Amino acid sequence: MRQIVFWLTVVAAVAGVVASTTLTPGRADEQPAPAYVTTMPEGYRDWRWISSAHEAGSLNSLGAVLGNDVAIKAYREGTIPYPDGSIIAALHYVHAPNAENNKIFGRPQSFTPGPPTNIQFMVKDSVKYAATGGWGFGHFSADGKPANAAFMKPCFPCHAQEKAHDLVFTRYAP
Repeated sequence: MRQIVFWLTVVAAVAGVVASTTLTPGRADEQPAPAYVTTMPEGYRDWRWISSAHEAGSLNSLGAVLGNDVAIKAYREGTIPYPDGSIIAALHYVHAPNAENNKIFGRPQSFTPGPPTNIQFMVKDSVKYAATGGWGFGHFSADGKPANAAFMKPCFPCHAQEKAHDLVFTRYAP
């Protein structure tokens, strides 16, 4: 019996030593997770449509706003704050005149998506992104490269102005 207790104590002590020497979150020798989204969620192009967006001025952007199943459910039910796991994607394109359509209409009135400009994401994780209102923000160039921390810095302060809608600008257009 004493040998069993002795060996159990040895195993527990070894496990304690191993656990205390492995990397734990927040230690100086481990890279912290970025405070923004650095990889595009898989399957986002198959998500459902939430709304469209047109931003004039220097952006001259036409966008499709999509949501994963969690976000769509929250939008449809009017759930605020959005539940963790909600992801919203905004696919942006140049707002371009469509010469072929305009030829048929006989005047310049048709505009369609031109070349892609960027893709943006909002990912709801109230623990991981607690410092930014529970949302992780992501911006990817047309070639799929993520923006850096300096570029992402103004996202939260801008979205924080939409606190009444859990930092989300886009409304559901059923």
